[in-house]
Amino acid sequence: MTIYHISAECYPVAKVGGLGDVVGALPKYQNEMGAASSVIMPFYNNKFTNSNKFKKVFGGRFNLGVPFDFDILTLIDNALGYDVYLVDIPGLLYTDYVYSSNDTERFLGFQIAALDWLVQLDHKPEVVHCHDHHTGLIPFMMSQCYAYAQLKNTPSVFTIHNAQYQGWFGHDKIHLIPPFDFSKVGLLDWQNLINPMACAIKCAWKVTTVSPNYMEELNYGANGLEDLLRYESGKCVGILNGIDAELWNPATDDSLIKNYSIKTVATGKKANKAWLCKEFNLNPKLPLFAFIGRLVGEKGADLLPDIFHNALVHKNVSIFMLGSGDVAMEYQLEKLKYQFEGYYHAYIGYNERLAHIVYAAADFLLMPSRVEPCGLNQMYALRYGTVPIVNKIGGLKDTVQDFENNGFGILHDGATVHEGSFAIHRAINFYNDTEQFKANRNVMMKIDHSWNSSAQAYINLYNSLIL
Repeated sequence: MTIYHISAECYPVAKVGGLGDVVGALPKYQNEMGAASSVIMPFYNNKFTNSNKFKKVFGGRFNLGVPFDFDILTLIDNALGYDVYLVDIPGLLYTDYVYSSNDTERFLGFQIAALDWLVQLDHKPEVVHCHDHHTGLIPFMMSQCYAYAQLKNTPSVFTIHNAQYQGWFGHDKIHLIPPFDFSKVGLLDWQNLINPMACAIKCAWKVTTVSPNYMEELNYGANGLEDLLRYESGKCVGILNGIDAELWNPATDDSLIKNYSIKTVATGKKANKAWLCKEFNLNPKLPLFAFIGRLVGEKGADLLPDIFHNALVHKNVSIFMLGSGDVAMEYQLEKLKYQFEGYYHAYIGYNERLAHIVYAAADFLLMPSRVEPCGLNQMYALRYGTVPIVNKIGGLKDTVQDFENNGFGILHDGATVHEGSFAIHRAINFYNDTEQFKANRNVMMKIDHSWNSSAQAYINLYNSLIL
């Protein structure tokens, strides 16, 4: 089975969030199961593309008001476990950022170029799997645009990673889409705008979300798409994301200060915690809480300054924050460093290696998210023996069970300062119950959140579509 995943992100080539991790792992696991799964993504000007060599496999030209030349490139020395094809459009995509203010033209050009290449292949794809709104027009163009008639009967799958971002743009740009039967223009429209995500929900053969609970939540909270998703519910299914268990493995992770397994978790986490605390002036004898993520309202980041303050005034915890985003939130979190020196540190920015060390060093990971379609951080935490403290929402609800209900994590009911603060209070009591806390680490680290079952679920889904 030949599958092409089309995405704006794919780790390690380019990653902004969980989308990159998913697209970077799912094809590898599918290939291990006998599929021929590849990735098509933009060619950005970043560290990965500057440090690797590529060869051209196709070249073409399309019109987006003005003509653009493009090339399809692939890695010469590829050790990713799947083929990755990069769409190089120098005038649009060759940037040092993934997302920007002119993404309508950038990602429309990307989608057109990708289809221009796929339609001329001798061996056409058997499934095209699109990820989030940046690729949302592909199911429409495959089924409606004259230039891609050869792909009309090719099954398309669309995965919603985050329904809050839908790629809206005005009808004044409809001429940028390759010619199609204009009587079908309603497929592009939702609430008087061209809405790539809504269009994909209408046109894709199957629609998936990244967790079963998120699929249910979207029926009542999908940023304006609720009625559409309820109408199309017959082709919608939630499939829980997995993690790359080879990449996220404390026994072999070369980012860590000291590797460890279930048998050596106590000494391993102690060594990583000691390094982190020494590096950032924290007390290793106190329970260490961490937050890793984007500083945006969806992640509950605006709650963190007050939650942290409420915990730190007692001087019985250490807290480490790694993230960036809203400038006002960054300022508030930075300011706490001077008030609670020796107990708190904020690292503004993102550092992949440091993130791995934090998962290994921390005793608890905080995720007070308001929206969390699946969440991967809690799965990384479990893999590294770190207790996730999560709001009971989306995929967090699917993957974390409270330790007081025969589970292994800490859940709170609502993204509020009170709930987050009380969850930390519960966590401190749990930490002080040394024997139960140690036993819980062993339970967490045995949980399998690898892509094995989810990759198979997607293959089963594809098989159901192939005529």
